[in-house]
Amino acid sequence: MFTGIIKDVGRVRGVTRRQGGLRLRVQYNNTKEFSNLSVDESVSINGACQTVVALGEGWFEVDTIEETLSKTTLGALHNGALVNLERALRPLDRLGGHFVLGHVDCAAPVKEIKELGSSRELWIAFPDDFSSMIVSAGSITIDGISLTVAKLEAQLFAVAIIPFTFAHTTINELKQGSQVNLEFDILGKYVARQLGRASSFGREEAKPEARTASRINEAWLQENGF
Repeated sequence: MFTGIIKDVGRVRGVTRRQGGLRLRVQYNNTKEFSNLSVDESVSINGACQTVVALGEGWFEVDTIEETLSKTTLGALHNGALVNLERALRPLDRLGGHFVLGHVDCAAPVKEIKELGSSRELWIAFPDDFSSMIVSAGSITIDGISLTVAKLEAQLFAVAIIPFTFAHTTINELKQGSQVNLEFDILGKYVARQLGRASSFGREEAKPEARTASRINEAWLQENGF
């Protein structure tokens, strides 16, 4: 699990194709943060959870399989590409962002980047299948970065980028048409799942345990802080 607070911007130093997958070598700069990195540890690369399979002084390697390549932008990485890095959350770490699993839902295009004085507004399109998992002022992960949905329209949302985030992540590399990795909030996914189950109970005979779950509705969500 991760928090979406980027700890370093690394650089791809090797891309090797292996039986439909990729072996990626990533160079990191923050030696204090990554000095005790070990094989089998999880690292978020542009929001995708990957397992370290080899490492050396200032670098580590991961194997990216077909499933990951089909849902993320990792397959488009090339030598020299910059990537956002975060190590897995430790139990005593501060949770500065939100709960991020590193399980990317989809890749999506940047539609517009607006300059707003000291900040920027980043507009991104998303598939309609995920409409129930995103809310205004809710959390979303873009290329591994924990951000807040500032504006929401049909299949389009915007996030506000403060100067620090712009300077210390790969956000400053994005332009109109760039593809980014999206992970929708895991809490929203479970709520959407439960609501979907509840709505189906009226269309078919429910089991005893299902009738209990059907109490989840909009009033219940408001009462419980959603």
